[in-house]
Order: sequence, then structure tokens, then C-alpha cells
Amino acid sequence: MPSHHVFEYQNTFTLESGATLPGFQLAYTTFGTLNAQRSNVVWVCHALTGSADFTDWWCDLFGEGKLYDPREWFVICANTLGGCYGSTGPLSINPETQQPYYHSFPQLTNRDVVAAFDLLRRHLELERVHTLIGGSLGGQQALEWALLQPDVFERLIHVASNARHSPWGIAFNETQRMAIRQDPSWATDTETAGSEGLKTARAIAMLSYRHYNTYAVTQQEPGNSITDNFRASSYQVHQGEKLAKRFNAYTYWLLSKAMDSHHAGRDRGGLEKALAHLKARSLFVGVNSDLLFPVEEQRFLHEHVAHSFFYLIQSDYGHDGFLVEFPQLTEAITNFYEEEERLEELSYEQEEL
Repeated sequence: MPSHHVFEYQNTFTLESGATLPGFQLAYTTFGTLNAQRSNVVWVCHALTGSADFTDWWCDLFGEGKLYDPREWFVICANTLGGCYGSTGPLSINPETQQPYYHSFPQLTNRDVVAAFDLLRRHLELERVHTLIGGSLGGQQALEWALLQPDVFERLIHVASNARHSPWGIAFNETQRMAIRQDPSWATDTETAGSEGLKTARAIAMLSYRHYNTYAVTQQEPGNSITDNFRASSYQVHQGEKLAKRFNAYTYWLLSKAMDSHHAGRDRGGLEKALAHLKARSLFVGVNSDLLFPVEEQRFLHEHVAHSFFYLIQSDYGHDGFLVEFPQLTEAITNFYEEEERLEELSYEQEEL
């Protein structure tokens, strides 16, 4: 099982907005053993409601006999800054006031998140990372980090994500935050503020994470006479209640805003110029039925990142296909490594000639 750790940063941390945090902590997990050359590091960036326990949500990628076998790889995943699984977030105690941050926690961008990750990387004395991998929000963060530290990451695996969050995606997120704002408790400074609104927000999100075909298969009524209490209705309620038991509205608000702010070309001369500076050998993976991060977003990245690879997952699960279609994702990554190795051998042979 992964080992759990906490990284403490005790200096002032300045955010992209100019706001500051008086230090922070990151909860992170490690899996496997770092080799003598320190060349077998895989760093995982989790999605919006994920945690550092990557074996929970990408379980079929990590483990003995699987793609990332701990006997061969050293895997790291840190819970995002602003999170609610051990990292400093809105429910944490502000050392300056000795009270929880609640609504006073400053807004974050993905660049703030990866700047915190990079402090952890430096603390662990990891000068090179073999593979940086992330999906959805984690894919956004992985791309930002690979641009922030182009000489650190040798390979980037970017799954069901984009270079800039779309107006469509922002509209989905704002609609979810509207639901949170409608909850009267959201105006309070309490641990459960906005929890009822969070349930509705999650139900809205499910419509962007899944697909018409998903619901047609999993929530179809078995008979012809039902007029109320539909399976699809109870499913939406269940998903909202399930998230509210393990998450909080503050973090949901913060991280959805971080997703909205994602623009790899911001202050870098635009997307094309920014992506031209990406040095990591890159694989961009899309899901054919993804409504939230449609395939054209991954194709755009593939077209603007030199020598990159592209793989399309076939799925009826929409955006969540990147969390479901493990055999296809494993095939995509395996093919990527094999093709990259083949090209390196070919380049070496040409140099020898």
C-alpha cells in the first residue's frame, strides 16, 4: 500500500494573485522504491475531487503486475493545495488567527498549486521526473508544471484535459457554484457551509462527467409503467449525498475556480508560443464521448506540441471514461513508451551512421 507523508512549508507563499499564505502543508503518498539513479519517478496529479491516494481512483494502473509496478517505479501523488484530504485548505487553521480559514482562504490558480508541488519536489531532491501524469484538473496542473519546469519532466501524460478551460466548461462550473450560493448556509463560517448546495452542484457536474449513453445503459427503467421515482432521479440524489459526505463546498468552489482560470498561454505570449516551449515527450489522451473536455482540445495540444503522441479512448462513460477504461489507458501509455523507445533507438542508429 502507498505510504502517507506530510510536507510542511513554513515560509510565506505568494500566490499568482499577489495574496499570500503564511506557509502550508501538503499531504502526499509514495509507492515503490526510488532507484539508485533516481530515474524511476512517476508523479501523479489528481482530479478535482480526488486525493493523494491514487490507488483508490486509478487502481488498475498501480500495483504489482500492473503498468506501474512498485517493484520498478517510485510513484508520488500530493493532495492539491486548497484540498480537503490533508493539505492546507479552507478548513485548516490559519496560524495568524488561530481560526479556520473558511471563506477567507485566498483564491488559487493551477500555477499556485504546481508551485507548491514544486517545493515538495525540491524538498525530496528529485531533479528529474520520468513521467508526469494527470487527468482532468490534474491534467491541467501537469501541463502547467511541465511548462513551469521544462527541464525536470522527461515525459508528460495528459489525459482528458486541455490547454485552456473553455467557456462551456466555465459555464458548467459557474452553474454548480450558483447552486452552492443558493444554499443559505454558504454565507456562514462553518465547516458544513454550502453542503446542501454542494449536493446539487455534484448532481449538475455528473451531467458533464457522463454521457447520454451512460445514463441510457445504467439508469434505464426495467419496465414501461413507471411515472415517478425514476432510477436516474435517485442516482443524481445519491451522487450529491455521497460527495457531501467526503468533501466540502469551500474546496469545491476553490478548485472549480482554479480549473476556470486555466490558460497555459497566460502571460506567455499565447497558447501556441507557450506550448512550443514544452520539452517533455508528450502523450495526449482523449475520450471520444467527453462532453466537458471534448476531443478537439486534446487534438489541439497534439497539433501544437512537437513530436507528441495522441490516443483516443472509446467509451460510453463520457469524461469519466478516463477513470473507467483502464485497459485502453494502459494500452495508450504502453504504446507511448514503446514508440518513444523505438524512436530513440532509431535516432541513436542514425547518429552512429
